[in-house]
Amino acid sequence: MVNNVPGAELAIRIRGLSVERGGQNVVAGLDIDVPGGSVVGLLGPSGSGKTTLMRAIVGVQDRVTGTVDVLGLPAGTPSLRRRVGYVTQEASVYRDLTVVQNLSYFAALAGVPAARRRETVGRVVAEVDLGGHEKQVVRTLSGGEVSRVSLAAALVGDPELLVLDEPTVGLDPVLRRDLWSLFRELSRGGRTLLVSSHVMDEATQCDRLLLLRAGGLVADVTPTDLLRQTGAPDAERAFLALIEGSAAEEAAR
Repeated sequence: MVNNVPGAELAIRIRGLSVERGGQNVVAGLDIDVPGGSVVGLLGPSGSGKTTLMRAIVGVQDRVTGTVDVLGLPAGTPSLRRRVGYVTQEASVYRDLTVVQNLSYFAALAGVPAARRRETVGRVVAEVDLGGHEKQVVRTLSGGEVSRVSLAAALVGDPELLVLDEPTVGLDPVLRRDLWSLFRELSRGGRTLLVSSHVMDEATQCDRLLLLRAGGLVADVTPTDLLRQTGAPDAERAFLALIEGSAAEEAAR
């Protein structure tokens, strides 16, 4: 299923994506468009293929067939390294270093010139609202603050696309709300965000939703259309209705 958005340049274009692992397809024949400047939620239960899809988009997944274009280039193209930021499920920062030490290191890896690193670190600290924590060792931060450091590390290269793999997992509702407010702010600044989650109430924060089940695309819809099409009162029950309908169709075949 492909939804083209008139007038919107695509940040991600996927055609016929399949990924094999252990002799089986864990992602099977996906066609997906992600418009630039949008917040797109990638939702589905554990094992649905969310992380595998994200790894294919950032160009680090093995055994990939099909076409994955990111910002107009094949996924994994070296010139995309600064244009795409990737935040994994586990915090990708060093817990024995301070916030500034972490961000300075990642800025160097991203190729930020030494003369600009202090300015860059200051910018991303402000973007993720970590002011006052710059000299704090990461292991002393709260879970939400560590998530913000990981996000800041992905922002040091000033990427156009952010790929975030379950960034709110394990956080309480207040921290999840604050992070989603930050995601919306980043989108308003022109960035495209692809955010995976298995928390269905986060669906309403997105411009579009990609719902996965067993490596297949169940739906590509707006949150409003999801509720309207299923008649469900909330995103969780709407998703369950789609999953159950998909399972029934498979059984019938």
